[in-house]
Amino acid sequence: MKITDENIDGGKPFDWGRVSADYAKFRDIYPSEFYEKIIGRGLCINGQKVLDLGTGTGVLPRNMYRYGAKWTGVDSSEKQIEQAETLSKGMDIAYFAVPAEKMDFEDNCFDVITACQCFWYFDHRKIMPELYRMLKPGGSVLVLYMAWLPFEDKIAGASEELVLKYSPKWSGAGETIHPIDIPDCYKEKFHLVWQEEYPIKVSFTRDSWNGRMKACRGIGASLADAEIAMWEKEHKKLLAEIAPPEFEILHYGAIAELKRD
Repeated sequence: MKITDENIDGGKPFDWGRVSADYAKFRDIYPSEFYEKIIGRGLCINGQKVLDLGTGTGVLPRNMYRYGAKWTGVDSSEKQIEQAETLSKGMDIAYFAVPAEKMDFEDNCFDVITACQCFWYFDHRKIMPELYRMLKPGGSVLVLYMAWLPFEDKIAGASEELVLKYSPKWSGAGETIHPIDIPDCYKEKFHLVWQEEYPIKVSFTRDSWNGRMKACRGIGASLADAEIAMWEKEHKKLLAEIAPPEFEILHYGAIAELKRD
């Protein structure tokens, strides 16, 4: 499913389905601290029903399944959902290939609704009332994010420059530590009860970092196959020059919890 948004990458179309195999292999990278922040809020645990928006390959439901919540995941890409179902074999997780704006779950049926690495893709004026409707009274919307820091990490910065060489309008570049932006419309039905940003290091090899970068929107989800191959060859050469076989990339994690009024 191709997505075009004038506010993202200058309107350049992208399709997460094209990169679903690499996404499944290389983007399940959140360290334990990332999940501990969620548990520390008393969310996504035993006895709770959780809806994961933009679930992708089911990274959040799969990794948090052991904490006992009952998970449902939705994503607009059928190929992403296929990967999620394959990787979640043996787990009681329900997945649906449906855009967030077209969900039709029952009223008051979820304790928590999560959105990890995807919040900016939504039509918030449209989905905000739906999130309110689907949450139980006192329920939470939990927005999660993790990104590398190109100005503080040499390998990340050089890799990002190479993405921009092939996708000059890629708007994922230049990340710095900042709070998650919550659109004003959420103030009508929710109140912000927690917000935090924290540094976090993620371990990679040259191959896994190359795969992680290839699975980003500016490369695998938007470029032609020949361009992807050229970028990958150039990136592997770059990593052989500047990166040891194993290394850590400095990221930051961010979390925002909204309570239903």
